[in-house]
Amino acid sequence: MSTETQELLRGYVTQVVEPLLQARFPELRYAIGRLGSGSDVLGLDDATSRDHDWGLRLTLLVPDGLPRVVAEELDRALPDSFGGLPTRFATTGSTTVQHQVHVATVPQFLRGGLGFDPLDGIGVTDWLSLSGQAVLEVVAGPVFADRTGEIGAARAALAWYPDDVWCHVLACDWLRIAQELPAVGRAADVGDDLGSRVVTARLVQVLMHLAFLLDQRWAPWAKWFGTAFARLPLAARLAPALDAALRGAGREDRQHALAAALDVLVARHRELGLTDVARAAVPFWDRPHLHPDPAIAAQLLDRVVDPAVRALPTGRGSVEQRTSNVDVLLDPAARRASVAR
Repeated sequence: MSTETQELLRGYVTQVVEPLLQARFPELRYAIGRLGSGSDVLGLDDATSRDHDWGLRLTLLVPDGLPRVVAEELDRALPDSFGGLPTRFATTGSTTVQHQVHVATVPQFLRGGLGFDPLDGIGVTDWLSLSGQAVLEVVAGPVFADRTGEIGAARAALAWYPDDVWCHVLACDWLRIAQELPAVGRAADVGDDLGSRVVTARLVQVLMHLAFLLDQRWAPWAKWFGTAFARLPLAARLAPALDAALRGAGREDRQHALAAALDVLVARHRELGLTDVARAAVPFWDRPHLHPDPAIAAQLLDRVVDPAVRALPTGRGSVEQRTSNVDVLLDPAARRASVAR
């Protein structure tokens, strides 16, 4: 969210919400912040995203047994607006005008968005079930007070993958590239220029995802994927080649640009000490097509020592590497089910 909006929301918390809580529940241990869904949580709201569900929204986390009574007290006492923005309004899918302080326990909030409570520990399946957007809805927004210490601990636990899981998902993206990179040229060979361009675009998305992984940043959903990519440290080195691949007039232009992009990524692998491969793309058999060097994925997988990660099916990876279906990615239970096999 903009600095102006964040400061207005902070004022709403410190001048309105917290005084109400302290007067009615003086011993309450709570956390309060702008968490959950919404472009403002990512700091990416603009005039267009403010045309719906817009106003002062908060997440208030309280002990077990108190969410209902606290929500009812806020409903009774909160004003209709603060600082020129509404505090009570309807949201998408509901015509009911009500205050937009979502009250829950910490486990309810975490399980509702993630499908598990990271404070109980995070297993391999838990990590693979996470979309970047799901994590960002916990870690990206401002927390104005945390008297529980729990939401801060949860955010710290979700900072990034363990190294073994990180290497596994990195290898999965390289295997995805291996499956489709030769098709850029093969489709063009048979006169299917549209098909060649479609495969190129799919590969560009995977390469962008690899950049998020290498810069250890969680990727948001499609609406903000490119915007967030542009803010990555790797973007300045990688974006020109990706743009050239998408604009390429034919097989040679596209393959050359994709190979250049892959070299940027494999150079970053070397900088991080993950692999020692010098050039990313190698010939595909004796055909005039390219293929990523198989040593890249092999070296990443060789780094994995955790037996639970080593036992994972090769190449399937995380939920967002398996599907782009929004109905799956927005549903924690569906995400978990999709990586459980």
